[in-house]
Order: sequence, then C-alpha cells, then structure tokens
Amino acid sequence: MATVDRYDGDNLVRGGKILGTNQAIVRLREGIDAGFVRTTTTVLRGFQRLDILAHQQYGDGRLWWVIAAASNIGWWLQAPPGTRLVVPVDLNEVEAVL
Repeated sequence: MATVDRYDGDNLVRGGKILGTNQAIVRLREGIDAGFVRTTTTVLRGFQRLDILAHQQYGDGRLWWVIAAASNIGWWLQAPPGTRLVVPVDLNEVEAVL
C-alpha cells in the first residue's frame, strides 16, 4: 500500500517537508540567532492577529507560525496586545535555513 502524505498537495510544502514542524521552528530560531534570517520587530496592538500580519508581510496568512516561531510564541492565541513580535523579513531566508 502506498503511503499518502496529507501535505502532498499543500503549496507550503517543499520537497515533501512541511514548513511548520517543530524541527523547522528550531532551525528558524537558530537561523535568526546566527544572523542568516533578517528580522524586524513590532509590538502587537489590540485587535491585531498573527495571521493578518503574516498576510500583510508574506501574502499568506497561513504563515502566521513563522512570526510565532520567531517571536517565541507557542500558539497565536497566546499573543495578547503588547507582545513584542520578531518578524522575519524575507521568506527566502526562512526557507534557506529549514
């Protein structure tokens, strides 16, 4: 029986590897710490959400996890107003460290 990966048709997958895994989060943080991923910082204001910020920054709200991982947020619902966000500037740099 052939193995079917539920992410096969997902456009966020590169080479069968899902970008939002725990391993990707660790690699992203290491890439930021090493200076391979440029970032900017902002403070979350009331009524802002990470998926909306991801859509504004990357054109895809499903990439909210990139901002959450860079900002050390476990889940986007854990981000109250006033949270300092670390936002990777370039998705190409993010993908390069994954």
